[in-house]
Amino acid sequence: MQRFFSTAILVLGLLLGWQALHVVIGEGALTSPLTTFEHLVKMLGTMELWTHIGETAKAFAYAMVLALVFGVILGVLLGVNRLAGAVAEPILLNMYAIPKVTLYPLVLLCFGLGLSSKVAFGVMHGLIPILLFTMNAIRQMRPVYMRASGSMRLTPVQTLLHVLLPAILPEVVAGVRLGFALTLLGVLIGEMFASQRGLGYLAVNAMGLGDIPTIMAVALLLTVIAVTCNSLMLMLDRKLQHK
Repeated sequence: MQRFFSTAILVLGLLLGWQALHVVIGEGALTSPLTTFEHLVKMLGTMELWTHIGETAKAFAYAMVLALVFGVILGVLLGVNRLAGAVAEPILLNMYAIPKVTLYPLVLLCFGLGLSSKVAFGVMHGLIPILLFTMNAIRQMRPVYMRASGSMRLTPVQTLLHVLLPAILPEVVAGVRLGFALTLLGVLIGEMFASQRGLGYLAVNAMGLGDIPTIMAVALLLTVIAVTCNSLMLMLDRKLQHK
């Protein structure tokens, strides 16, 4: 109950701050919370918005699955092989520090316009955090797990499925929480640069037209989706941590 009241107070504070900022800078630069909500409800009643949502959801689903699968597999491999992990970690961190927007011409050259480039851009954002969380979880895992696996003479596949993955699951979920937001961000940026569909395209097109209500409505929709999904994964993470 206390957490509910804290969340309600936080949301109320954000809304009041939003309303105050709207009063200060005016309707031409920032719509009020009520106007934004009304415009979003109006947009949700049109087929056009649902087409954009479906396009973004499809690209995000592909990107998230690829980032999760390859992030966990590579993280386990680098975590088990400590020398390879020690060599790869600083390289991965430096690669991730590169602004991804600078690589978008290369992404377009390799994948072309359309769904594949958006998926690739999303994977570029989300894979490395999941990989690093998984790799560090393997490194910090108690050695007794591997000794128990050896004493039971489990095969590498059995060790992975029944020992490693259950042991590192909380850390993987934490990595997925971060990777979720970054993958979504990558997909949206990809839609802004080279797409004619999706919420990213809708937002950048509204920017070009100076359509402030649509920009704010799309931002509100994305915020609600991201916060809801993050809250669900945080609940799962806490439940796994307390097991």
